[in-house]
Amino acid sequence: FSAAHLSTSSLALMASFQNCYACTGITLKAKDGSTVVARTIEWAASDNDCRWVVVPRGHTWKSFIPGGGTGRSFTNEYGYVGVAVVQDELMMEGMNEKGLSAGLFYFPDYGKYEEYSEANHETNISDFQLVSYILGRCATVDEVKAEIARVHIHGFDPRSSTVHWRFAEPSGRQIVLEIIDGKCVFYENTLGVLTNSPSFDWQLTNLNNYVNLLPGRTEPHTLGNMSLSSFGGGSAMLGLPGDFTPPSRFVRAAFFQNTAPQKPNAEGSVFTAFHILGSMEIPIGAQFAQGQEPADIPSATQCTCVTDMSGLRFYYRSMYDGGIRCIDLKEINFKKVGLRSEPLIPARKEYVHYIKF
Repeated sequence: FSAAHLSTSSLALMASFQNCYACTGITLKAKDGSTVVARTIEWAASDNDCRWVVVPRGHTWKSFIPGGGTGRSFTNEYGYVGVAVVQDELMMEGMNEKGLSAGLFYFPDYGKYEEYSEANHETNISDFQLVSYILGRCATVDEVKAEIARVHIHGFDPRSSTVHWRFAEPSGRQIVLEIIDGKCVFYENTLGVLTNSPSFDWQLTNLNNYVNLLPGRTEPHTLGNMSLSSFGGGSAMLGLPGDFTPPSRFVRAAFFQNTAPQKPNAEGSVFTAFHILGSMEIPIGAQFAQGQEPADIPSATQCTCVTDMSGLRFYYRSMYDGGIRCIDLKEINFKKVGLRSEPLIPARKEYVHYIKF
């Protein structure tokens, strides 16, 4: 694709279905101190052509600008891998060779970028390219904050929703970036959960509405002359919201993440993360009026990604295949490898693995 083609067709598709887009991010820390971040990538309207991409050191991209042109060039200092949609540099989630993780989450109706200005040509960067930009230049969260202070982030298509971002480093430190009224606002994300709108600080405050929720079973008690007891385990979490709105997913993710048993190492946390996010997957039909759901994809959750920042392993599974795949960054020579982009799985259709006798 050219930048012009992207802004007039592919971004138009993304803009048209922005209200069908939802992502859920969690964080797990193992007993050995390793941290993994994980997230779903949802797009309920159509197959969004998710691809895994390997980007070498020294690769140069062109920043997109409003109107379909190209702006400044930016060249990677670090190599990275991740999942992109529509076009290789539109990275939704990835990790670089230093273990820095970056991800983009839709943030409709609450964020507002500064206006694009040609006067800032050498420091402009488009919102959907910020993950690629940061992964190619930064190794720590502090470097991310310093780099953001040097650039002007703009939306390159006014039809598309605003977004916000999660950045994490191997130490476990994690921040959220939101752009409110043209100003960059950073939050230290010690909870490790992120969804979409409203703003991150509102989501944290909203958790207080669920102070009564606990893991386990509610103890039997009496109500007048009646004896009451729970029908099964988990009754102490009655009232946990089960819908797919961002606030409800935030609450569920926070409780499931923090009630999960802590694993000895990153590998155990990776499997736990996939299990937790499996409960967040959005079935087709849930986000559309009856009879209006699309028929060409099996799930609104197009893929799930889990990042082991200490082990430099990037895991994913697709809506077409629940098997977990892994890209080990330690096996990649980012100085010599070429740009590589492949579909998440070879065949974009669901299939069954039959047991042979």
